[in-house]
Amino acid sequence: MNAHTAPQSAPFGAPEKTHLKIGFVPLADAAPLVAAKLLEFGHAHGLTLELSRQPSWAALRDKLLAGELDAAHSLYGLVYGVQLGLGGPQTDMAVLMVLNRNGQAIALSNRVADALDEHGTLPRALATLGRKPAFAQTFPTGTHAMWLYYWLAAQGVHPLRDIDSVVIPPPQMASALDDEGLDGLCVGEPWPLLAQARGVGRTVIRSGEIWPDHPEKVLACRRDFVARYPNTARALVSAMLEACRWLDGAGHRTEIAQWLARPEMLDVDAGLIATGLCADAMHRPAAMRFFDEGRVNYPHEAEGVWFLTQFERWGMLARRDDYRDIARALNQTALYREAAEALHVAVPPAAATAPFVDGRVWNGENAARYVDSFDVRA
Repeated sequence: MNAHTAPQSAPFGAPEKTHLKIGFVPLADAAPLVAAKLLEFGHAHGLTLELSRQPSWAALRDKLLAGELDAAHSLYGLVYGVQLGLGGPQTDMAVLMVLNRNGQAIALSNRVADALDEHGTLPRALATLGRKPAFAQTFPTGTHAMWLYYWLAAQGVHPLRDIDSVVIPPPQMASALDDEGLDGLCVGEPWPLLAQARGVGRTVIRSGEIWPDHPEKVLACRRDFVARYPNTARALVSAMLEACRWLDGAGHRTEIAQWLARPEMLDVDAGLIATGLCADAMHRPAAMRFFDEGRVNYPHEAEGVWFLTQFERWGMLARRDDYRDIARALNQTALYREAAEALHVAVPPAAATAPFVDGRVWNGENAARYVDSFDVRA
């Protein structure tokens, strides 16, 4: 593994803390962290990175809040949930940057997938079970729960009334789908691909087909970490931006798949991981994206607000009029801009989303009207 020539460290003060412990959950979209460590992108910015694999999102959350982790690869919605005291003790959090877009999928058990082929609609397919269906996601306020609920609702299935929603850590998903009691799941690659490879389920939709180019994992930390170590936080963003840029290089995703396959990482066949990372990576609309000239990584406040609209939609959060203020405090846009400018990475303009699977577009304005536009909600 060879890195491109490292740039000079950003023109800010030296990092206040130089050894950082970074948490991750075993998923293909942890690739930027693995690349940053293996290629030591942190060194050019005065940092030494230590990766710490976590068995579940709840475990990662607990260690991040306890200070055992300095920062983490995290579900976007997990960070926002913790900020609001949902799914964990309320703690002021920070989103430093977006690590990837797309790259998750919904898979159905073979029985339900066959019934869907036969009957044409998901409600009819689920009715053949003769019991309440069960679907798995990975964390109550996380991205996988949001993609699953959004898609089910778009298919005419109420995710709070018509199914049982259960939480299962990503590495256990494929095995759980082999159990006749689980009918579907939403999780990041390579776990949907593994379920399909084992013959226990079939992918029916990718998350990038639910919300094209949606933000997925973010680099997160507690907000007091940013306040105490601002130069360190900025240096960490710089290192991760370099790792994301490296992943766009020819052959680099196949290379990183070999490392992700190791037992201490994902412990999954490298070819399977590479399939999730590399399948027409820069052209397929729903493909996993890590950099794309910086268009992936900017933490747009409007995208954070979208998660708040969904928390409200599903009854996790009472309506508030300060969603934009919450997102502005969470998403460290000024710090990101400083790091990006030092690396000559362009900051993309804000824009309305591409149409979601149900045809809706989120423009970041009037959250209340947006929530009220949904017929299926809590």
